[in-house]
Amino acid sequence: MKKVFFGLAASVALAGPAFAEMLDLEKDELTFGFIKLTDMAPLAVAYEQGYFLDEGLFVTLEAQANWKVLLDGVIGGQLDGAHMLAGQPLAATIGFGTEAHIITPFSMDLNGNGITVSNEIWEQMKPNIPTMDDGRPQHPISASALAPVVEKYKSEGKPFNMGMVFPVSTHNYELRYWLAAGGLHPGYYSTDNISGQIAADVLLSVTPPPQMPATLEAGTIYGYCVGEPWNQQAVFKGIGVPVITDYELWKNNPEKVFGISAEFAQQYPNTTKAVTKALIRAAMWLDENDNANRMEAVEILSKPEYVGADAEVIANSMTGTFEYEKGDKREVPDFNVFFRYNATYPFYSDAVWYLTQMRRWGQIAEAKSDEWYDEVARKVYRPDIYLEAARLLVDEGLANEADFPWDSDGYKAPTPAADIIDGIEYDGKAPNAYLDSLPIGLKGQQKVVGNEVQG
Repeated sequence: MKKVFFGLAASVALAGPAFAEMLDLEKDELTFGFIKLTDMAPLAVAYEQGYFLDEGLFVTLEAQANWKVLLDGVIGGQLDGAHMLAGQPLAATIGFGTEAHIITPFSMDLNGNGITVSNEIWEQMKPNIPTMDDGRPQHPISASALAPVVEKYKSEGKPFNMGMVFPVSTHNYELRYWLAAGGLHPGYYSTDNISGQIAADVLLSVTPPPQMPATLEAGTIYGYCVGEPWNQQAVFKGIGVPVITDYELWKNNPEKVFGISAEFAQQYPNTTKAVTKALIRAAMWLDENDNANRMEAVEILSKPEYVGADAEVIANSMTGTFEYEKGDKREVPDFNVFFRYNATYPFYSDAVWYLTQMRRWGQIAEAKSDEWYDEVARKVYRPDIYLEAARLLVDEGLANEADFPWDSDGYKAPTPAADIIDGIEYDGKAPNAYLDSLPIGLKGQQKVVGNEVQG
């Protein structure tokens, strides 16, 4: 009750000239889960700025130990919803791993991840990386610079291990994308072998985000892909060097989502809309006036109950910059995007991309039709709920009509080749053609049988 009381005081103090119109809520006491990453910010801001309370919602936010515990909490009903990996609702709904129908009415953010390698690996990569006139490395850095290092380890009989946060995480797919674009095979999954390491040049395994720097420092892994602040933490501690951000991999790529069970949305439709309204307002606050509120957001996130990292580390990326090697800080104003570019709208094309990566690496074992990809995307991503919430905010004077894609068919325009590291265009309406265009990975009727690809 103490937590709720302080939230109420904040709500009264921060109330502006416009007010949320209260919906007839079916449930008003809610518990949401999150992992300690900066992209959980919309949840923390909605709580701290009183947006949940404006909607009549009494919310408790609870950090979770890992992504599996978080998903199980939503499925089991201990959590009413959660900050989720975008792949989790999709994988659960199609039955990869734990089977359950999870939906998302709200995308949490764009970008926000990076790939970091140990100092030792960085020194071995550097001779393969072009430099700028001032001697600094030229970005983006291709995984082709890592390839000779991996080859050396293989010739010495050493496995080359890297970490990612979960088998259906953006981080797994982004690390795989980067490696494959540089000619390195990240390995396949099969129905009999879910290690994801079949035929791999680089062996990927799961490490929870907050444990990434310590695991790197211990030498268990040579690099990892993770969200902030755990790339910047490696720089801060002097144990590693981020080599690429996901913004450089795929400009304005989709990241986390807010996930709830389909049953929750059906049983509590007004509550679902109210939650979505509060999260939209939080995202708007995070990006408004050219990120003017970001330092305040950094202070919120640095609290131990949220991310709990030093404010200085969180600010490295949240305020529009990113530090690669120590002292090599560069402007990346869109490293974290929470509302611009329709970041919060749950596009079907984002869902389809995740599904193509599941198919590419064997998590989806059999070929699927383009219609199947569309059908699954529509089952999980719910722009209808999002737009209902947005309409209420506009009618209440709390949001601008022009800020929402009312006429969208749910698909973004194709991402141009120039915006993706491998120079291959992505069109969410043609998933099988996209898969066929990728040099490494399953395509057509191919499947993994034993340790080889057939078909």
